[in-house]
Amino acid sequence: MANSKRQLFLKRRLRVRNKLRRVNAGRPRLSVHRSNKNISVQLIDDVNGVTLAAASTLEKDLGMVGKNNVEAATKVGAAIAERAMKAGVTEAYFDRGGFLFHGKVKALADAAREGGLKI
Repeated sequence: MANSKRQLFLKRRLRVRNKLRRVNAGRPRLSVHRSNKNISVQLIDDVNGVTLAAASTLEKDLGMVGKNNVEAATKVGAAIAERAMKAGVTEAYFDRGGFLFHGKVKALADAAREGGLKI
């Protein structure tokens, strides 16, 4: 019986997240979510269960409301790197969820790395 795209996505997300948790214990998680209209990212401390920093194209000050392209992902990546530095976080592990590391997700990660965040 064939799996739906949604089931495959959820399976891939759990596989990626569980493997990363085993390898990167103690470091904050940089979690990415991409929808059809927006892209957002959070820096999460799983030990304390708190979000340290977040950035999204829904924020008006980034000037990319309703955009979901490589340029918007680059701006969001730079914004999260800046906010992470303000929060005192210099390294995190990149949780792409069920999304493939390609295109917008890759652009976001590269921009965060250029901003000084070690992922």
